[in-house]
Amino acid sequence: MSQSPSASPGQSHIVSLVLQSKNALQEGKELCIRASSISSAAAQTSVDVLALDAQVRWMSEAVLDQLKLAAQVAKSIEQKRSELERQVEEWDHIRDQRTHALDAVLDSLSLQSVPPDFHSASTDTSPFGSQNNSDDEQETNHNAEDDTTPFGPPRLSPSPRQSPTDTIRNRSPIVRRLERKNRRADRSRWKTLRDFVDERAIEDLLDTIEKDRLELDDILATTSDYPESLSKTIGTIRENVPVDVSLPSFEQVFASQERISVKMAEELELLAHHYDNMSDALHDYEAGTEFNEDDIQHMIQDANALPVIIAELEAGVQSSKELHDQLLSAKAAAQAHVEIHKSTLNDLDELGDIMTEMLERQQDVENQSIEHLSFLHAQLRPLEELHHKYTSYQYAYSKLVLELARRRQYREAAQRIVATMTGQLDAMAEEERLLRAEFQGEHAQYLPEDFSLCVENAPNRWTISTWNNEPLETLPTLDDDLIEQAKVRSTGVEVEMATSQSL
Repeated sequence: MSQSPSASPGQSHIVSLVLQSKNALQEGKELCIRASSISSAAAQTSVDVLALDAQVRWMSEAVLDQLKLAAQVAKSIEQKRSELERQVEEWDHIRDQRTHALDAVLDSLSLQSVPPDFHSASTDTSPFGSQNNSDDEQETNHNAEDDTTPFGPPRLSPSPRQSPTDTIRNRSPIVRRLERKNRRADRSRWKTLRDFVDERAIEDLLDTIEKDRLELDDILATTSDYPESLSKTIGTIRENVPVDVSLPSFEQVFASQERISVKMAEELELLAHHYDNMSDALHDYEAGTEFNEDDIQHMIQDANALPVIIAELEAGVQSSKELHDQLLSAKAAAQAHVEIHKSTLNDLDELGDIMTEMLERQQDVENQSIEHLSFLHAQLRPLEELHHKYTSYQYAYSKLVLELARRRQYREAAQRIVATMTGQLDAMAEEERLLRAEFQGEHAQYLPEDFSLCVENAPNRWTISTWNNEPLETLPTLDDDLIEQAKVRSTGVEVEMATSQSL
């Protein structure tokens, strides 16, 4: 630079270069202020993001804790239902046991035949309910010849329902008695002990028990879907719980912001330095200093670099804005999560009311089920009583067969004694007659006729009869195999009854 009395043509640009530098410095300051504002806003946004993230985490934990409590409620309802179902299964098992035991007794009764002579003419004397007699048995009951029933005294006259012209319309009594004898020999036509059982009453009892059992199913069904419904609702809410907010790396953000700030400060310092240089050059120019062409070109080159610096400052502002936008996106995501959590908490409040109602309803179902189960257990007692009744019935029948066999042995033994005594008395009477005849032949001719008239009497003959001429006891005919069967069955029933009583 040198002083000259005349100004160079290039020196006219100094003023414009100063203005350009001043404008660049002013624009750089504005950009730095914007960057600073963005940086401050980013810092506040970072605080907001951290606060929202903490709120989201707290609300997430609260939601998950409540979901755990809801899951425990669902599990509690499921456990209560499982316990009730276990008790119901236990009752079903007991019912099956008693039903099978009763069926076994009835099946056993169906295998034990009853001779026709055992049937009572009156259905009122049937031990377990009235039964309709078959035509053969009605015919047997209508005839006076069949008077060997063990359930009542023998009948001495035919049934009044029998027509007096029966032998004319049908067959002779001898033929009918022969046919009845043949029918008694055909055991396939005999009744069994089960024929005297009132099975209709048993079926009615079982139907009543099954009906009451189905009522228990209806009670349990009112809450059967509670556990599954709660689990599905809990699963849906858990799926809708927002995941953790995807936060940017604050360390990287702050580091980037720091680098941008430092760089922009350096560039602003360059602008300020350039402006100071240009201001000094203008003052020198105004003081009369002349600038050569090289100085002017150098100033122009420095001025041409100003847009580049401004562009870099604008890029710094844009980078700061991008960092801020990244934080704003995280804040918006966190805010959305907070709103979702608020809605979820409202759903949980509603779910809490529903669970309270479910628990109350489940308690009512539990109380009703326990009460109904107690009633059902009481319903099983008749089955046990029927089992004991028909077991005792079978046992009593076997004992009846053995008792009638014993009585027949007694009667036959008594008859043998009577026959033996009668034969002895007849022999004694015959011997006495011969002795008296010998005496009469040897001495009667020498005695006066009116002397000891009784000496001509014949000896008394003796008879043995029942007390007061009671009719001889009649007993049904029992085959040996029936007696042996009764012995085996009575022993088996005694063991079964002893085992049942011990249980």
